[in-house]
Amino acid sequence: MKEVSSPRDVLLALGANLDRPLERLREAVARLATELDEVRVSAVYRTPSEGSADQADYLNAVVRGRTSRTPREVLELAQRLEAEQGRARPYPGAPRTLDVDVLFVGDLRVDEPGLSIPHPRWASRDFVVVPLLDVAPEWLDPVTGVAVADVARTRSWDDRRFPRVERPGALLPLEVI
Repeated sequence: MKEVSSPRDVLLALGANLDRPLERLREAVARLATELDEVRVSAVYRTPSEGSADQADYLNAVVRGRTSRTPREVLELAQRLEAEQGRARPYPGAPRTLDVDVLFVGDLRVDEPGLSIPHPRWASRDFVVVPLLDVAPEWLDPVTGVAVADVARTRSWDDRRFPRVERPGALLPLEVI
């Protein structure tokens, strides 16, 4: 019998730049609101593609919720959401209907094939750090012990580079608010 762990916070980064990206994010958040407890959602930010210059800008957000799922189960949930939104992976950096990255699962550290938690590049990605500030400024990276807000202070960006498209929580379905 599988042992059930106590609930812990999880943080997931969402991004989309194909086929009605705002609607894709809204659908993903609605689904996450049925799968996680105490869901909070950052604002939605428009960010330039870090891949090819000929790609459309991305819309990015971070979802914070609580779950008793294992890190592998959280990853499987993320991959199911991507598949439901028609995510294709033709090549690294390809445009996406939906990208869901597992950033943190409580204070756990995981290094397994196909799963690294905390996400190894979260602190170097402004498109992750900016929305993280909306829902988890106090969050401590379990590897470095550094808070999200402290990481943000070392970065430089402005509202022109990362304009807010939707206010924090706007993606949540009304029945969850």
